[in-house]
Amino acid sequence: MKKTNMEIAMFGAGCFWGVEEAFRVLPGVISTEVGYAGGNKNKGTYQEVCEGGTGHTEVVRIVFDPEKIKYSKLVEVFFSLHDPTQINRQGVDIGYQYRSIIFYFSEEQKKNAEDILKKEQKKQKKTIATLIEKASTYIKAEDYHQKYLLKRGQTSCHI
Repeated sequence: MKKTNMEIAMFGAGCFWGVEEAFRVLPGVISTEVGYAGGNKNKGTYQEVCEGGTGHTEVVRIVFDPEKIKYSKLVEVFFSLHDPTQINRQGVDIGYQYRSIIFYFSEEQKKNAEDILKKEQKKQKKTIATLIEKASTYIKAEDYHQKYLLKRGQTSCHI
């Protein structure tokens, strides 16, 4: 059996439930997991993230096969899933934990994300607020958040 080279991508685009489901079903995506990233704490709960004391964002961590789906495609999907011009919110979800952010794991990912952001900006009337930051602290979210929509037979959220 051929061994697969896997890579990791991580995005914050508002509430992680719908974002996870959108990525989970893409061919080439091996697994998805929701969690909290980019903050100043090594552990935390959903409640603590929502209260704002951790500095974390709700994110989807994606393991993918780059031979089946390119990182650049994942970034394009990320931009299609939310309004990247909103600052610290998506629709009715308001707060720092809902900011638009791409966490990169390599310089190649960073460059791809920056190039696609520039292309996306040309399509927008407002300035894109999406941040691009090196991946750092990540905390897996509680089990009840994992595959939340799938467990309920839903394919999307209210947004």
